Amino acid sequence: MNPTSQPRLQWLLFLKLFCVSLFLHFHTSYGDVGTAALYSPPYLHTACYGSDASQFPSSNLFAAAGDRIWDNGAVCGRQYLVRCITSTSTPDACNQNQTILIKIVDYMGRPPFALSTYNTTMVLSNTAFGSIANSSTASSYINIEFEQIHGEDVPLGRGPVPPSDPNPITDDASSQP
Repeated sequence: MNPTSQPRLQWLLFLKLFCVSLFLHFHTSYGDVGTAALYSPPYLHTACYGSDASQFPSSNLFAAAGDRIWDNGAVCGRQYLVRCITSTSTPDACNQNQTILIKIVDYMGRPPFALSTYNTTMVLSNTAFGSIANSSTASSYINIEFEQIHGEDVPLGRGPVPPSDPNPITDDASSQP
């Protein structure tokens, strides 16, 4: 072995270890990125559970799903970890390092949701939105990172309201979407 190659190998080993530790130091995101809006009362009648008030978690951390995650109602009852992420246009919108667990109870592609919320990923209850968004933010929209939670301790979704219930858009029991 060449005597000048020994320091070079040590330097390369140091550089490799430094790069690996630098890579592990940064947070890696495993969730999806989307947007959330504010979901204000009234919360009943929902597309997932009708008028069943027991659908809401005691924490009041729940949301209505947007088209991106609705999946024809299969999302009903699913739980997601959600956190607010900042952007250059809203640098102070988030309560940093705050992650919440929410339950999907409704679909926002129907009244009473404003047309302006239809392109958001989910609409968070007042409690959920206030938990992750800075109360001083003037915006009712935030960027979010969210991840569905799987496991035995998470109840499975019940699915959308059965076809025998009135369609929440038309109040017609025969024309379910």
